[in-house]
Amino acid sequence: MEVKAKLRFARMAPRKLRLVADLVRGKNVNDAMKALAFLNKNAAPVVKKLIKSAVANAEQKKTVDVDNLFVKHITVDQGPTMKRFMPRAQGRASEIRKKTSHINVTLAEK
Repeated sequence: MEVKAKLRFARMAPRKLRLVADLVRGKNVNDAMKALAFLNKNAAPVVKKLIKSAVANAEQKKTVDVDNLFVKHITVDQGPTMKRFMPRAQGRASEIRKKTSHINVTLAEK
């Protein structure tokens, strides 16, 4: 049995989130939560909250044993990019790209 959770339009670049996602892929949920608690990356709390949400979904279904869950799939895809402008010298403007991400997590029983 599998449970899923997804976060769309996370205001963080996918490149930064993928570093954290690669760290927890394939791990037991408890081990992943411990690793994310002590990880010094801004993306760690976002991924940790999403895994907690997937575990809550599993508890809601009551068909899975929460203690035996592991991170089966975790993917980080790029969302839409917001384009903003910053004033520069001599009347020019430069573009600022604010990237977003879509994160999908699938937990499964061992």
